Amino acid sequence: MTADIDTAPAMALPAATTPARVPSPAYARWLRRQRREKTLVVVGRLLLLVAFFGLWELLARTKVVNPMLTSYPSALWPTFLDLLQNGSLLTHTWATFRATLVGFVLSMVLGIAIAAGLWWSDYANKVLDPFLVVANAMPKIAFVPILYIWLGSEYSVYGMAVAIALFVTIMVVYEGFQAIDPNKIKLATTLGASRAQVLRLVVLPGSVPTMIAALKMNIGLSLVGVIVGEFQSASEGLGFLIVNGSQVFKLNVVMTAIVVLALMSALMYLVVSRVESRLSRRYG
Repeated sequence: MTADIDTAPAMALPAATTPARVPSPAYARWLRRQRREKTLVVVGRLLLLVAFFGLWELLARTKVVNPMLTSYPSALWPTFLDLLQNGSLLTHTWATFRATLVGFVLSMVLGIAIAAGLWWSDYANKVLDPFLVVANAMPKIAFVPILYIWLGSEYSVYGMAVAIALFVTIMVVYEGFQAIDPNKIKLATTLGASRAQVLRLVVLPGSVPTMIAALKMNIGLSLVGVIVGEFQSASEGLGFLIVNGSQVFKLNVVMTAIVVLALMSALMYLVVSRVESRLSRRYG
């Protein structure tokens, strides 16, 4: 029993005597500078927003700009509450968000799959390359009546989102595949990897930064496609709300829908940025 009592403090000594890590003064100054810079960035963004809305309110109140044509921020809040209470704002916002999400996912999945097929077959790439370039260069709004006839008023919005985002995704992701170090591919092939294994183990992981860039582009392009589709043929969504409000000169409704659209864009971009930071830590 005495031996047990004597050895217990000795066993606890290493943990008790482990020195705590103290950052160097230079590192501590760097951390403070980084925190200060982040704070200044946030403050600068908030001040810019306040200045924008304040200038908008001032110009409309002093009749420098016609408030009938631009509305003003203080009039948007009652309109927002009214649209929120009658349920129309949530309905239109959800319709736009749902179509954007579907278009975004479809364009990314199809774009990566087609880009992988072009990387797999040089012949297919040579045949399809000029058609992809022309399709990407075409003004996508020309597809609206065709998609409306083919897909109907509801699904043409999804088709428009895919039409705008798909071709950019294919070209960007394919260029990322082509930029993979050929020595890595040669090494994997020398070690006996099949073409499918090279694609799965070398090309796709090595193209993560390119696919992240495609994600950040696609979230905006899909939203643009949805709004364009809603302008032309939809019966719900923020784009429909904007068009309907402008036709009856309800500029408060139009501006409120635009502000909600801006908030939605910011939130979706924030989510994509979080995904980017996680993937960068894993594959960077």
